[in-house]
Amino acid sequence: MFHQIRQEAFEANMQLPRLGLVLFTFGNVSAADRSRRVFAIKPSGVPYDQLTADAMVIVDFDGKVVDGDLRPSSDTQTHAVLYNHWEGIGGIAHTHSTYATAWAQAQRDIPIFGTTHADHTTVDIPCAAPMPDSMIQGDYEYQTGFQIMECFKERNLDFKEVEMILVGNHAPFTWGKNAAKAVYNCAVLETVAKMALYTEQINPNATRLKDALIKKHYDRKHGDNAYYGQ
Repeated sequence: MFHQIRQEAFEANMQLPRLGLVLFTFGNVSAADRSRRVFAIKPSGVPYDQLTADAMVIVDFDGKVVDGDLRPSSDTQTHAVLYNHWEGIGGIAHTHSTYATAWAQAQRDIPIFGTTHADHTTVDIPCAAPMPDSMIQGDYEYQTGFQIMECFKERNLDFKEVEMILVGNHAPFTWGKNAAKAVYNCAVLETVAKMALYTEQINPNATRLKDALIKKHYDRKHGDNAYYGQ
């Protein structure tokens, strides 16, 4: 039971250390079965070299454990909120990867400086404002989901087009059609964050990529007449 999403979540979680996106147990990935309104997520605090597919915990979209012997990730409620409110996403990843987290701690959007960034999104990668004390003192992880959604609402962003965010003073979250895409987006975000940092160090006055190049690079991969790939 739940074998498919357990396996998907396990494989995605194991990609995080391979890609250099986590240290110790600093991260988690979930994989959803939207037809059953449940997701599989990494158990809390278990080292990656001790993980198995069977150890993945099954949780419903209200954040309640459905199946599993271990406690789910401490970020489970954030995943549940996003699955519950954002139809279509099938996987969510959260890490404290170095470069993306540095931008989150600086409370800064990542500017769209180059075509690598434009291949994946046409806007600066948003950084959500730090959470108010009233939310922190409540159900913190649950409120983090609303913190993410509120940022998208305020900026009129579409979660289907921008599949990544920095949570101010915290770290990145990414998502996608499945867990593998969420991890892919996590790796892209980390690379873009690193490039943007170096860009500003080399030239503190570097300017945003011009609109024509943003459109060209995004459309050739995602537009109606996309021609990138086979």
